[in-house]
Amino acid sequence: MKKIPKYIIMILSGLFLFTACVPSKPTYEERRLSSDRLIKNLEANRRKIKSFRGTGVLDIRSSKFTGKGNFEVLLKKPDSLKVTVFGPFGIEVGQALVSQDNFVLYDALQNSVYKGATDSDILQKIFHVNLSFEDLMDSFAGAVNLTGKLKAEPDDYKNLEDGYELTYSDNSGELKSVYNINAEDLAIVDYRLKDESNKVIFEGLYSDFKIFDDVPVPYNTVINDKQNDQNIRIDYRTIEINNQIEDMQLNLPTDVKIVEW
Repeated sequence: MKKIPKYIIMILSGLFLFTACVPSKPTYEERRLSSDRLIKNLEANRRKIKSFRGTGVLDIRSSKFTGKGNFEVLLKKPDSLKVTVFGPFGIEVGQALVSQDNFVLYDALQNSVYKGATDSDILQKIFHVNLSFEDLMDSFAGAVNLTGKLKAEPDDYKNLEDGYELTYSDNSGELKSVYNINAEDLAIVDYRLKDESNKVIFEGLYSDFKIFDDVPVPYNTVINDKQNDQNIRIDYRTIEINNQIEDMQLNLPTDVKIVEW
């Protein structure tokens, strides 16, 4: 067997050492995404969440209402949302079960149940926020709906060092939506709606992410609706994703007073 010349061994050894000393690129740098692929991945992540359970603190502040308290939310897509609010010492204050068609609201202090059809007015009265049912579901889950962007080309797409920035203008050109995404885990860290003067009129800020089923889910969500002077802050202590939720009904006392809305 022929011996390998020493200078060849030295060259190979040097190459090996050089390669070992060069830090490997993060995975996300090796798979930079096109805007089309990015939007599809983001929306696919949102749709992976079929059910959601969370407990924490809900803080709502507006010109018409200010309140803060512990709560639990149960969410089953596409159309079931249950929220329980607790007062001091864990005493239940009220429950709300809402679908796209109907709602049931239990006021524990008055021992009364209110029932009726779901519309934007009733959602605002129950949750004290001016959000549609779909936006309310996404807000509790810390998600951003990008369905309408799947077939649209962004007006601007920035491939940044540690993330992406996508900008879309509406048909009138008066409003634009700006999304900032973390490249490493594709977490949407903020969403801003700006008017024609580039002033932010609505924003969602998301932080403290943890991965569930390969989906980054924020434990902290802040919604600022500046046009309607509303601020919503959701701080979760616990989150469960895609675990089976057996019961979405309200546990009501037998002597409850029922009021048809």
